[in-house]
Amino acid sequence: MPKTFYFARAPIRIDFAGGWTDVPPYSAEIGGAVVNAAINKYTYIAMEQRTDGRYHLESADFGMVLDIENRDGLLYNGEIDVAKAAIKKSDKATGLNVFIRCDAPPSSGTGSSASICVALSGLLLKDGDIPIVDAARTIETEELQIAGGKQDQYASFYGGFNYLEFKDPHVNRTALSLGRDVICHLEKHLVLCYTGKARVSGNIISKVMTNFMEGNPKTVKALHNILAAGRETKWALEKGNLDEFATLLSINWENQKFLDPSISNEKIDKLFQIAMAAGALGGKALGAGGGGCLIFYARTNREGAVRQALIEAGAKVIDFSFDFDGLTLWSYVDTDEQSVKCRV
Repeated sequence: MPKTFYFARAPIRIDFAGGWTDVPPYSAEIGGAVVNAAINKYTYIAMEQRTDGRYHLESADFGMVLDIENRDGLLYNGEIDVAKAAIKKSDKATGLNVFIRCDAPPSSGTGSSASICVALSGLLLKDGDIPIVDAARTIETEELQIAGGKQDQYASFYGGFNYLEFKDPHVNRTALSLGRDVICHLEKHLVLCYTGKARVSGNIISKVMTNFMEGNPKTVKALHNILAAGRETKWALEKGNLDEFATLLSINWENQKFLDPSISNEKIDKLFQIAMAAGALGGKALGAGGGGCLIFYARTNREGAVRQALIEAGAKVIDFSFDFDGLTLWSYVDTDEQSVKCRV
C-alpha cells in the first residue's frame, strides 16, 4: 500500500558578526544586532503519520533510534530532545515516524539544532496560531531551556542574508539585498572549515552573561564592540566593501575571545595563523566558538591557498553556496513497499 511521507528542509547558517548580542540579558537590556546568512547545507526531516500512537525517531547524525510507546514517553533526556519538544507542542502528532539527517557536523556552531527545530515546526505547527519561526524559537529557549541566542531560527526559516535587531522580546529582521556580484565574490572567497572538535557547551553562555550582569568591564566592552561590528557589517555588505567586511570578521573574533578563555584554544589559534599566512584577510569562529566551524575571507584569488593550508593542518573544508529558499516543505507518496518496510 502506498504511504505518504511529509518532508522538510531547513538550511544552517553562517554568523558573520554580532553573535552573543542576541543572548539575554544583553539582548534585553542593551539590544543586539546580528548579520547572518543561510547556506546550502541542510537539515532534512521525513515524517510519516502512524495510527497506533507510537513514536519512532531516528537521527542519522547521532546514530540514535528511539521507539516510544506514547506521548507520555516523550521525556527530555538528551536524546533527540528537539524532536520530542516539537512533537509535544503539536496536538496533531498522535503517532509518528520521524527521520532526521543534517549535513552539518554535530555541535559545529552553524545553528543545526535550530534548523532541526524549524524543519519540525514547519511540518507539525504550520497551521498553528504562532508563526513557525517564533514557535521554533520558543521550543528551544522556553520548552527546552537551552541557553543561547535567537538568531539561528531566522536564518533557517527565511534563508538569505539577514540583519537581525533584538530588543527582547522583539526581533526585527531586515533581508539584506546584495548585488549578485557581491554574493558570487563572497561564495568564491569565503572558506568554511570544521576544526574536528565540537564547539563549547552552553554553560559558557551562562558564565559570560553572569559577567555582563556583574558589570565586568572586559566583558561589557567586548559585547559592545561585537554589537558595533554587527551594525557595521550590515553597511559593509550593502556597500559591497568586502575588505571592510573581512576586517569586521576579525574585529568580531578578537572581541569574542575576550568573553572567555575557552572560546579559543591552541588548535584554533594555529588554524588562524595558518589561514592568515596563506592569504586570509579576516576570519572568526562560528557560534560560541571553542571548536566547531571557522569562516575565513581570503584575499582575491587566494582562497585556494587558504583551503589547501587548512586541509594540510587537519581541518575539513566545507564547500557551500548561499541558500535563499529557507524552510521548504513537500510531500511524497512512496509506492515502493520494500523500501518503506526497510525504513519504518
